[in-house]
This record gives sequence, C-alpha cells and structure tokens, in this order.
Amino acid sequence: MSVPYGMMRGVTGRLMLLDTASLYFRAYFGVPDSVRAPDGSPVNAVRGLLDFIDRLVKDHRPDALVACMDADWRPEWRVELIPSYKAHRVAEEREVGPDEEEVPDTLSPQVPVIEAVLDALGIARVGVAGYEADDVIGTFTARAKGPVDIVTGDRDLYQLVDDERGVRVLYPLKGVGTLQLTDESWLREKYGVDGGGYADLALLRGDPSDGLPGVPGIGEKTAAKLLAEFGDLAGIMAAVDDPKARLTPSQRKRLDESRPYVAVAPKVVRVAQDVPLPDVDTTLPRTPRDPAGLDELAARWGLGGSLQRLLVTLGA
Repeated sequence: MSVPYGMMRGVTGRLMLLDTASLYFRAYFGVPDSVRAPDGSPVNAVRGLLDFIDRLVKDHRPDALVACMDADWRPEWRVELIPSYKAHRVAEEREVGPDEEEVPDTLSPQVPVIEAVLDALGIARVGVAGYEADDVIGTFTARAKGPVDIVTGDRDLYQLVDDERGVRVLYPLKGVGTLQLTDESWLREKYGVDGGGYADLALLRGDPSDGLPGVPGIGEKTAAKLLAEFGDLAGIMAAVDDPKARLTPSQRKRLDESRPYVAVAPKVVRVAQDVPLPDVDTTLPRTPRDPAGLDELAARWGLGGSLQRLLVTLGA
C-alpha cells in the first residue's frame, strides 16, 4: 500500500535515510576481506555496514531509520532517455528484469546476508521495483515532516539539500567516523549552487561514473558561472536564443548542439520524488524484531562484536 509519508507508522522527529549499497560498497573496500565467517566466507561488508550503522545511530540519534535499496540499479526509463546511463557497469544484459551490475565476486554473496540481518533487527528496508535507492530517498525526503539526514557516498544526492526543511547529506570521508555535513552553505562555497541547483550543475558538467556525457566544453566551474548568470537550466537555454545574452560563441554553439541531451537529462539526473513507497514502520528499533533469527545469523556468519555493539546502541 502506498501512503503519504506523514501517515507512515513510527514517523517522529529526525529521519535518517541510508543509501545502503553506497555504504556496503564502502564497507567492503574499507574492511579487510580477512574478516570472515566461521566457514571462511568473507563478511567484511556485513560487519562493516553494521559498524557504520552503529556509529551513525550513536552520533546522530535519529528517531526513524530506513535502509534504502536499489531494486533496480539502472532503470529502463532512464536508459531509454540516455542509453549510456551506467552502461559501463553492466556485467550481463538480461531479457527480463534489471541487467546484472558488475559487483566484486566476494561482495555479491554478502548482500542477502545484509538484507536478512537488517530485517531481523527490525530496521526498515525499502526498495521499489523500477527505481534506484536515490529515488526512494528522494521520495521519503519529499514527504518528510521533520529534519532528514541522508547518508551516502554519492554526490548526486546533494540535490536534495534544503536548509529551510532541515535536509542535509552526511557524506563519509573516512569510514563514517569522519562525515562531511553537507548543507547549502557548504554547497555554495564548494560549487556555487544550492541544493536545487546541484542537479543542473551535474547535468551540464556530466558524470563519467554514471555514463552522463554532459555538455562538451562545459566543466564544473563554467556550469556554476552559467547558473549564477542565468539562474537555472531553463534560463541558460533561453540565453542560447538571446543574441544579447552574455555567452561566448563556443558556449552558445555547444549548448545549442546539446539540446537533445539537455531535453532529456533532467529526468535522468533528478531523483524521483513520487515513488510508490510501501507502508513501513520506520521507527528506530530498540530491540530485534526476530531475536532467534538474529542469533542464528550471528552464529552462522560470525557477526560478533559488530552486531553486539549495534544492539547495545539501539537499546540505549
């Protein structure tokens, strides 16, 4: 059932949204693969993510917490608009359902374990078919009635930063012990734009990591200057048709030639805010939802101190 955010069970105070894949990738590469289960299987991503969540809850004390998932890491509706979107990350194309993403061999088997542990803990885990975690985060944020902390290593989500609504991005610099608290003041100092302008900046400069070509010859600094001069993407494109507008001949030519890209890129770059979210209890759990199941997972995968520390933090 899809319901407005304000009607979701357990919503009080500060909401923390985890870009879960972003965090377990960081855990995987940040924790040695010598961290293993009793049977020798690597569990560095599992334990690293539990350590991340423990530190985040301990330091920021959210009232509600959602682990947002990529039900579709490369949605077809984005690929139809820009075929190069994340194309370099495709490990295998599939006739039905999402293409398979290139993921390290020893990380893939850990993802179902992560999901099972989150479920046994009672931490809300939300992924919606046809959408990326970014879109789930965007929709939760749009519907939030209170402040929101978005935890991600993906700068795309800077577009959601909104001081007036108390929406900020916590961007891990080293583990999650050192977080960059990204608000509009930081964005203006770093990029010359606020949260609402970041998507236009990213669209213009492009992003090779996501297969977004951008406008040739328009880098980050030039994009920021154009946005400062003309306000937004629509203003910039209107200036292309205005001979009096202060554009260099090369800028005018490149923007004019990029009209097909500029026409479709906003829908690809901007996160969706209308995802049909399920009815979930987002309250930060104080005790495990499935204690017996959690004990079995802890023993099977050797989750040890990482899980115990998180349980103590949740119960505090």
